[in-house]
Amino acid sequence: MNFKFIRIIAFQEWRTAFRSKIPLVLYAVLLAVILLSAFTGWQYVNEFNKQQANARHDVNEHWMNQPNRHPHRVAHYGYLVFREKSPLSFFDFGLDSYVGNSVFLEAHRQNTVNMSEAGFSNGMLRFGELSMALVFQLLVPLFIIFIGFHTVAGLKQNGVLKILLSQRASYFDILLGKTLGLTAVSWALFLPVLLLGLITGVTFLYGETSTLPVVRIGFLFLIYGLYMFIVSLAVVAVSAISKNAANALVLLVLAWILCFIVIPKGAQTLGNNIYNAPDKIAFENAIEKDVSEQGDSHNPDDPHYAQLKSETLKKYGVDSIQNLPVNYGALVMQEGEKISSGIYNSHYDKLIITYKSQNSISAILAFTDPFLAIRNISMTVCGVDFETYSEFQKQTENYRFEKTRKINEIHLTKISYKNDRDQKADQSNWQKQADFEFKPVSIFDTLKNAALGFAALLIWAITGFAVLKYISSIRKYQL
Repeated sequence: MNFKFIRIIAFQEWRTAFRSKIPLVLYAVLLAVILLSAFTGWQYVNEFNKQQANARHDVNEHWMNQPNRHPHRVAHYGYLVFREKSPLSFFDFGLDSYVGNSVFLEAHRQNTVNMSEAGFSNGMLRFGELSMALVFQLLVPLFIIFIGFHTVAGLKQNGVLKILLSQRASYFDILLGKTLGLTAVSWALFLPVLLLGLITGVTFLYGETSTLPVVRIGFLFLIYGLYMFIVSLAVVAVSAISKNAANALVLLVLAWILCFIVIPKGAQTLGNNIYNAPDKIAFENAIEKDVSEQGDSHNPDDPHYAQLKSETLKKYGVDSIQNLPVNYGALVMQEGEKISSGIYNSHYDKLIITYKSQNSISAILAFTDPFLAIRNISMTVCGVDFETYSEFQKQTENYRFEKTRKINEIHLTKISYKNDRDQKADQSNWQKQADFEFKPVSIFDTLKNAALGFAALLIWAITGFAVLKYISSIRKYQL
């Protein structure tokens, strides 16, 4: 490779891009769309977090102000927990609008996450939301296509390519120089906007720079830069195999439709068809069926609870539940809670495996479509992906079980079995319980979850070099 010649070609590509007014007009339009999406995304997340903080305060206040009550009534009073949107969710909305951010917790019942934006929308949400990530993933490649489709094909049409090749220039060096020039233009125009938008958005959301997720922002900067490089490689490759600029533009627009519309929609449909997931009613019915088969706490002749009674009497050395030092009714409730929670977790884990299998289709197809790779990585790094959603559901169930267990403990030790329903426990008992705090997926696990998509992008980049090398070796592509 002649690096000096590659640098000259790249610089020439840079000058050509800025010589015409059309790229600048396109860039101005895109910049306006990026700023609009950044502002609307930031405003939405900021308002959402404020509303959620108020709702959380009200829920906690109602819980704390409960009067002296029977613990079982407190357990059924219920509690609403929330998940604050991640700092980078203003950049990439991901799945947040579809899966919800709150769960109502109550004894003996496992509720799913609800109150999603899609649930309250009028149907327009199905057409997608305008986020910064969407602009960088869909529209920036279109910009690179429009400024680069003629980059090699144009040289063929005006005969400049033959002149360059006759001066002992390597065709591979020309293609490489064109790729680097096109990449440099896209990086110079969009990466500063990306970085500034991420830093400014998070700073305005939290009012300080100490909360900046530096590693996540740095990783987004890296992968979007790599993504633009891959798109530039593809544009130069298609332009190099095309006889003229018009053919190159048609091919590139068709490829854009294939990669950004057809394959993503096909991946979703294929995943749903191969790995069927039960609907909400079937999921809940299956849990109820298993719980009823395991044991009925309200049936005195049920074998499971008859054995529990026998073992409890033996443990405390008494001959009747009235003589137990603890409340047997609370013991039965806690046993029922343990059974239902275990069965729910088992079914939920199977459901998560099914959903992950569906998502694996998209992850595999990322090796054929870089858009799928960047989309999956971006959602993961911004904390709006499926892993974050399922982690929230798991943490809420653990919190619900532990909260109910503590209330049953109060029932067990502070309410006597005789005249159970007529007694009350002091409100200070449940006022001591900690509030729910969602722990986001760690940065280590986030990067691990994004590894497959990152590998797909690296393979795309390496394959792009190989394709350019192959094209440069074929005589007909030089004419």
